[in-house]
Amino acid sequence: MNTNNYCIIMAGGIGSRFWPMSRTQHPKQFIDILGTGETLIQQTYNRLKRICPEENIYIVTNEIYKELTKEQLAGITDEQIVCEPTMRNTAPCIAYANYKIAAKNPNANIVVAPSDHLILKEDEFVRVMEMALDYTEQNDCLLTLGITPSRPDTGYGYIQFLENNNTEIKQVKTFTEKPDLELAKKFIESGDFCWNSGMFVWSLKSIQKAFETLLPDVDDVFKNGLGKYNTPEEHDFIQMAYATCKSISIDYGIMEGSKNVFVISADIGWSDLGTWGSIYTHLPLDENNNALIGTNVMLYDSSDNIVNVPQDKLVVLQGLKDYIVVESDGILLVCKKEDEQKIKQFVADIKKSKDEKFY
Repeated sequence: MNTNNYCIIMAGGIGSRFWPMSRTQHPKQFIDILGTGETLIQQTYNRLKRICPEENIYIVTNEIYKELTKEQLAGITDEQIVCEPTMRNTAPCIAYANYKIAAKNPNANIVVAPSDHLILKEDEFVRVMEMALDYTEQNDCLLTLGITPSRPDTGYGYIQFLENNNTEIKQVKTFTEKPDLELAKKFIESGDFCWNSGMFVWSLKSIQKAFETLLPDVDDVFKNGLGKYNTPEEHDFIQMAYATCKSISIDYGIMEGSKNVFVISADIGWSDLGTWGSIYTHLPLDENNNALIGTNVMLYDSSDNIVNVPQDKLVVLQGLKDYIVVESDGILLVCKKEDEQKIKQFVADIKKSKDEKFY
């Protein structure tokens, strides 16, 4: 395995759309939300160990999740847990990890991945990532992993690529944020679009050059810490850095403005697991198309529901169709699947009027 290969796992989000299971003190990346026996961050970590030495995997997360990260990832060291004092979106998160890695290995070649995605075809994922790492090691470019679309989905961003050769790696033409249904249908029909997975591959030198050119203010914040990374002085410096650093995504701040962006479109059995509805499509269904997590659930005249309750809880439901039913630590959510986007608003309302233990 190439010792210059590094991985950055982004694990700082709260995952409020998965409330009540996902809460501020224990967000979705640290939950076995699919009932597989592994949490989402454990699945991601174990997958990336196949392409990167274990000691070269860095977890970027909020400082309140440091101990939770250590509990769930056996063998991870304090140095590999990059703690953010507050959320500032993905560009500062990546810039911080870049400088941590640069202090160890300026020749690093890096994979960046979210901690909470589902990938069912892991062998194909490894093959594609190894190809990507070989390419970025030899070329000054920023490479993103695209997902071969299976339907005109309005929940994902889209990447258009140039059909300029017969290789799997193609130059990016445009990025489009979540389109309406008609536009999504046109994208699929054209054959030159893929979904944006939010996973990236690049050399440290290429991504640092991109930060210096396109986000110099963010880059300067972390460059000012040269000599402090991986030392006792790092913590105090980072507290000050995040107090002044702006919040901006890597997609908007770097990828959409770069000219040397490439994409590999792949079928890796991917889902971003962004909502309860997205989980429904990856769970086994009973004869009435109900997805059940919980061994003591009894359904009558009910279909097309997703039910996630504790294993020892007896739950009897009658007459429900297309509902989300979730119980976790004394909180019960019953919500129409078509209204699941309202869950974030539910959580916002709870923060205004209820005790913090509920969110």
